Amino acid sequence: MPVAVEPTSAPRTPRQRPAPRPAAPRKPAGRAHGLWPYALIAPAVGGMLYLLVYPLVRAVLISFQDFRLRQLISGNAEFVGLRNYRTLLADPRFWEVVRRTFLFMAINVVLIMVIATLVALMVERLRRVGRTVVLCSLVLAWAMPVVAATTVFQWLFHSEFGIVNWALTSIGLDSFERYPWFAGGTAAFAILVTLIVWQSVPFAAITLYSALTTVPLELYESARLDGAGAGRIFRSVTLPMLRPIFLLVFSLEVIWTFKTFVQIWVMTRGGPGDATTILPVYAVQSALSSQRYDLGSAASVITVVLMSGVLVLYFRQMFRQEDETR
Repeated sequence: MPVAVEPTSAPRTPRQRPAPRPAAPRKPAGRAHGLWPYALIAPAVGGMLYLLVYPLVRAVLISFQDFRLRQLISGNAEFVGLRNYRTLLADPRFWEVVRRTFLFMAINVVLIMVIATLVALMVERLRRVGRTVVLCSLVLAWAMPVVAATTVFQWLFHSEFGIVNWALTSIGLDSFERYPWFAGGTAAFAILVTLIVWQSVPFAAITLYSALTTVPLELYESARLDGAGAGRIFRSVTLPMLRPIFLLVFSLEVIWTFKTFVQIWVMTRGGPGDATTILPVYAVQSALSSQRYDLGSAASVITVVLMSGVLVLYFRQMFRQEDETR
């Protein structure tokens, strides 16, 4: 008897998915959408131009005019060309102020960079608790307002009620009883240097410490295995790795020290005599005491030019050294 054989079903072919449709071409952004990022930064750019560029341009313009109290009120200022600059360059007091400005800048910048580097290296070697305490102290010192810090230093060195005179007389130095610190040019200059260094070291130290944390530890270990000491490691490993940060901090300190005004004006107003008068103070004195706003503007322009010249020379020297070491 024949056996009925069920017909086998044909093998199923896998169901193919439809091919994806090509993405529709994106429509080009409209003109308004392309201008939107520029509209967002326009207020910041406008504020920068108004607060930074406009005063500089205005100062340059006034430096070429006969601009005194009368012209300040009436607004009719006559252009006199380079007469204000010739007057300044022919003044012996101006050149004395320039010399003192460079001396003030050099002393402050050297002390700031040396102390900040030592503090950064010390913080790197501290444990977590000590590092936190030191960094918090640096931030608090840096955050103190300039006028408040200057007032504190005035109290510290007060001739009658100052803590410095009291401490010195307590250890037997009777010559410092009621010693007038701000009556002597050298003492006032030294106090201002101490104040500027105290205010500037925190920023430089924190910045350098942050850069130190990016140096690979393997480099230090390799240098120690080769027998290098601490000084050799700093010169051959740390300093080359941190050269860009050192350059940045040095440039900022030159700028901030060169334009120091508030501390000097609040503490000594450039005195006694001209012992603490630098170019920014000289510019304000020329503008306010004798109502010569044109001479004050010319002195400000010369200050900017000299400060820019110092930075350009330093950058060229640094880049030349880098090219020679390659």
